[in-house]
Amino acid sequence: MSVENESADPADPAWSPLKHFGSEVQLERERLGMKRAALGKAANCGYSLVAKVETGERVPTLEFAQACDRMFPHSNGRFVRLWPLALRYAFPPWFRAYVELEEKATSVRMFHPQLVPGLVQTEGYARAVLRTGRPTNLDDLVTARIERQRILTREKPTRLWLVLNEVVLRNVVGTKDVMRAQLAHLRDLAENPAHRVQIIRDNGKHHGWASPFSLLSFSEGADVVHVDGFPKGYVLAETDDVASAQDAYDLLKAMAAPPDETAELIDSITKDCYS
Repeated sequence: MSVENESADPADPAWSPLKHFGSEVQLERERLGMKRAALGKAANCGYSLVAKVETGERVPTLEFAQACDRMFPHSNGRFVRLWPLALRYAFPPWFRAYVELEEKATSVRMFHPQLVPGLVQTEGYARAVLRTGRPTNLDDLVTARIERQRILTREKPTRLWLVLNEVVLRNVVGTKDVMRAQLAHLRDLAENPAHRVQIIRDNGKHHGWASPFSLLSFSEGADVVHVDGFPKGYVLAETDDVASAQDAYDLLKAMAAPPDETAELIDSITKDCYS
């Protein structure tokens, strides 16, 4: 069951976690006689964004929630605690269960044949990818995608192992400026001791895997597989499916160039394609 209730009144603050978050912000701000511009300044955003958060039209960032806790006396961290629920509302209902698993994972192994996965996209790259679907809530989708990435930089980060086809780095998404920034971000990840990035060089032969997928591991419990697809992705937990995905991922890693060659390869492609 999703958090939406089509028979409910959208003006009701209890209609969704997003509406509830915004209603609480407006209540506390008005109680203090604070202008939206003042809250916006504290949260490094504009008046209009504060207004849209308060009416449940925009998903808040973590920084916005932290600013609310700083500015509103006696909040005791309430807005940071509400924030994950509000953020989750920005994802399609079918994707929310995966996001919860991703947040709990100790390691994520990802493969994508055509695009940089959302978990490691820059804001510019994410916006260019998501815009192609002509969504009405593009800003919220971008915010949600970027906020997911906090699992890679938190105090105990989720360890990432990423395998990409070389064509992913050469296919222009957005502009050359967008691609330069995206490749620089991938290079930083490749040089981060906590993570691994490998590239399958383009030698003119197809390696046999066309579907993006991820393997998630946890401190307790068995691994699961997420398969990306259209119109919806899906999670597999059956032992045979997980074993097949693990075998496929091992083969992909074996086909890819070693991790210590990734930075040099990214530098070469950046020079050749985006200088």
